[in-house]
Amino acid sequence: MSNNQMLTENTITIAGGTYHEICLHPGNHQVYGSAGRAASALATLSVSVDLHTYADDVVSSVLRDRAHFENVTLNTHLVQESVMFHYEHGLVEPRIFNYPDTPYPSMTVTAPFALRYGMLEGSAIVDADYAVYDPQNVVNPEPFTANGSKAKHLALILNRYEAKALSDQNELSDQQQAEFLYNNGHAEVIIIKQGPAGALICDNGNISYVPAYETSFVHKIGSGDAFVAYFAYEWMLNKKTAHDAANQASLATACYCESGLFPSSEGLAAFHPNPIRLSQKFIDGGNRKVYLAGPFFTLAQLWLVEQVQRNLSDLGLDVFSPYHRIGHGTAEEVVKKDLDAIRQADIVFAIGDALDSGTIYEVGYARARDIPVVFYAENESEEDLKMMEGSGCILCTDYVTAIYKTLWVAAQK
Repeated sequence: MSNNQMLTENTITIAGGTYHEICLHPGNHQVYGSAGRAASALATLSVSVDLHTYADDVVSSVLRDRAHFENVTLNTHLVQESVMFHYEHGLVEPRIFNYPDTPYPSMTVTAPFALRYGMLEGSAIVDADYAVYDPQNVVNPEPFTANGSKAKHLALILNRYEAKALSDQNELSDQQQAEFLYNNGHAEVIIIKQGPAGALICDNGNISYVPAYETSFVHKIGSGDAFVAYFAYEWMLNKKTAHDAANQASLATACYCESGLFPSSEGLAAFHPNPIRLSQKFIDGGNRKVYLAGPFFTLAQLWLVEQVQRNLSDLGLDVFSPYHRIGHGTAEEVVKKDLDAIRQADIVFAIGDALDSGTIYEVGYARARDIPVVFYAENESEEDLKMMEGSGCILCTDYVTAIYKTLWVAAQK
């Protein structure tokens, strides 16, 4: 344990996990986790931070160095081996290594302002005037008070799966979920993150919404952690309303996604992304149809087609994949069905590497009919992409960004 600064009345105390995060593509290895990322994000805003976390000797060493440069007070609870998350890419469910067989003893935190994240190794018992809580568990999220935690003022930040698990009311809409949780005393502020729709805020029973913001790049890993940290800063320290704090958190998270870095106050002031304006059809639950164009003749090609189909479907889009719907066949068997599906699509997602002739034809056919195309290609030259660029395709060299660009275009049609 090391103390690098005197705690002040404006200190945010963070309790949560710090983990290895390894991503295969784009390749990187970082030591963050939800609490470590929140500490660095808030330190960049010159917030006084008191970090409580579990860590082994290796992670503790990284955190000590970072705490010194970021002027963070560090309180580590030693574990045998820190947890490791391994991602193939930013949209895949990570593999988790070093998961402890039994929970470590809970840490206890008493502070005016506390930010608590759910953890894999154990739990944090919080006693605070103001607290923000993200359970970080879509299967069995722990209610804030279940371990003895208490707060005079509590904000609960959830995704849709966590909201349903906490309420045990699967048939309710997001608004009804939030109202149910509020009426049953879970927190005075309930926030449910809604992907491209932004976030729903229930503040003492009053419902409002804030948008998500479009970026040119999407650094996905840790974006939810960042949102919670920025909201905590605005709501607890700056005393903004839950609505205004959530909107500022949405902006700050977009800035994080854009660069993969934690924005400063000056950086946020200069950042002006466009909000995602959902179409009424999308709001009303109308299916947005995506045609998945791409070759499927080798194992690598089939793997990528499977990934795209799964990731787009998980985001709520209706995906027509020729491989899954039609399969291999003669020209007479497949071409008419493929072109019919393109005509019915709201957008085309094209896998462009290797410049497969069938895929290029499908892209040209779609653009001739003024159907938007997101063209994902990492290894092709500017010259080879000239026709796609000149015909108005949305070119992406990053996979996660390409998936989200597809979602954003479809949601606004």
